[in-house]
Amino acid sequence: MTLQRPRRRPRTADPTPYDFRRPIQLSREHQRTLQLGFDSFARQATTVFTSSLRTVCTVTLAGIEQRTYAEYVDSLGPSTYMTLFSADPIPGTGVLEIPLFATMSCLDHMLGGPGSEEQPDRPLTEIEDTVIRGLVERLLGEMRYSLDGIVTLEPNVTGVEYSPQFAQVASAADVMVVLTLELRIGEQAHRMSVCLPFSGLLPHLAIAAGNGAVSDRERAQRAHSAHLLQEQFHRVPVAVAVRFRPLPVDPGTLADLRPGSVLRLTHPASAPLDVTVAGNTFAHATPGARGQRLAALIVTTPEESSS
Repeated sequence: MTLQRPRRRPRTADPTPYDFRRPIQLSREHQRTLQLGFDSFARQATTVFTSSLRTVCTVTLAGIEQRTYAEYVDSLGPSTYMTLFSADPIPGTGVLEIPLFATMSCLDHMLGGPGSEEQPDRPLTEIEDTVIRGLVERLLGEMRYSLDGIVTLEPNVTGVEYSPQFAQVASAADVMVVLTLELRIGEQAHRMSVCLPFSGLLPHLAIAAGNGAVSDRERAQRAHSAHLLQEQFHRVPVAVAVRFRPLPVDPGTLADLRPGSVLRLTHPASAPLDVTVAGNTFAHATPGARGQRLAALIVTTPEESSS
């Protein structure tokens, strides 16, 4: 009788080294909370880049890691565009890092250029820095909006650094939360990152993650509150207007209007009037009266009748 040795399971991934001197404190719940916030930030950043550069851009969240500040600096290139910002109420300094090549490409697009594959490797001029500062401030504003469920940030730019080695953000051993994003400008892909102090962010992450665990009583109270809110919405008064179809008029005609002037309406006599709320047409009606008051009877249009 021949005994067969049990087969070893195939290795599915490379082993990850574990440093017992620095236990990992970024739990899955914290990562999930950050992922939800920065997924929203990536979507908003996509809109910011696309509208500012006037070309198709996409931003996606690539990863969330816990690193020391020294490890984060070593992962960056020798020259980049680092925006340092205060992140009150989180103590310390945050970093929004965009590679220098991608920064120059953004400037090229924003100033009417084609965003060619060859870009200068140098610090920005005063005019270029002013242009890109507007883009960065919009991104920080979207970050404040996206992370509102975790912490109400008030990011303010405190400086710009081109060499990661000279950026005095934290000590080498300080633990940071590093979020890596992929910025795609047209066909060109770039890696940008956000770095935040872990110690200042952790209490807010714990509170945000804890809000997900609610008791049955709290869940019932929330459902009851939502029901009451829904009922109140049905009682909110809104201004409704019954009007003829809009008439396009050129500025010259408007300038020549005098008392007694006549404008010819394009509204057909057999067509019903538009019933609108905040400029949006949601029904049609015919004019009439109810006692001493004017009234409008809601009717169907020929298109609605045929459908």
